[in-house]
Amino acid sequence: MALLATEDLHSYYDRSHVLQGIDLSVEAGQVLSLLGRNGAGKTTLLKSIMGIVPPRRGRVLVDGVDLTGAPPYVRARAGLGYVPETRGIFPSLSVEENLTLAARAGGAWTVARVWDAFPALAERRRVGGMQLSGGEQQMLSIARALVTAPRVLVLDEPTEGLAPVIVQQIGRTIREIKQRGFTVLLVEQNFRFAATVADRHYVMEHGRVIDMIPNAELESRMDQLHEYLGV
Repeated sequence: MALLATEDLHSYYDRSHVLQGIDLSVEAGQVLSLLGRNGAGKTTLLKSIMGIVPPRRGRVLVDGVDLTGAPPYVRARAGLGYVPETRGIFPSLSVEENLTLAARAGGAWTVARVWDAFPALAERRRVGGMQLSGGEQQMLSIARALVTAPRVLVLDEPTEGLAPVIVQQIGRTIREIKQRGFTVLLVEQNFRFAATVADRHYVMEHGRVIDMIPNAELESRMDQLHEYLGV
């Protein structure tokens, strides 16, 4: 049984039919990436999984439990840790306060563990969120999701606009998360980055999944991927 799955998911913005029957599954311990052009519906899919954009039809299941009608906080308690594209940190709080506020007892990722994984955050633990660079804010957003003890980490464009050295650090963190048995659903424009962390890639177009590419086949299907993504 998939740890996270959607079945025939349909979501709208007003009358605009954005998601048009999405079926996907993420097995425990896997990293799954969502690829597609801008406007394909990738972010809407993540928001529908999290309950921010409630789907009008279909189901969202976590470990077989139907959470389709549940509010976002119930989904978070069920084990979905969300890192939005906007990062969503509390700008008026320090790094340490952002983490302490989110931390749940008994999770594998403690605040102390975050300091080890993200030494740049440890150095700036008393600095306010607004004073962090874009890369530091992204690291904090990921770290804050990790300390909530998620079963599935849902990441929306974690490398967008970041310096290569920060992208490499985020890649190392995702691989470490995977090695420790965590499950990750990742939206990523940079398919070359996705190839370094993901097991499978779902390709989206016009609100539908049009292909699934195992990571082992990605290189041999690069021409097709370029056609899908228009690169």
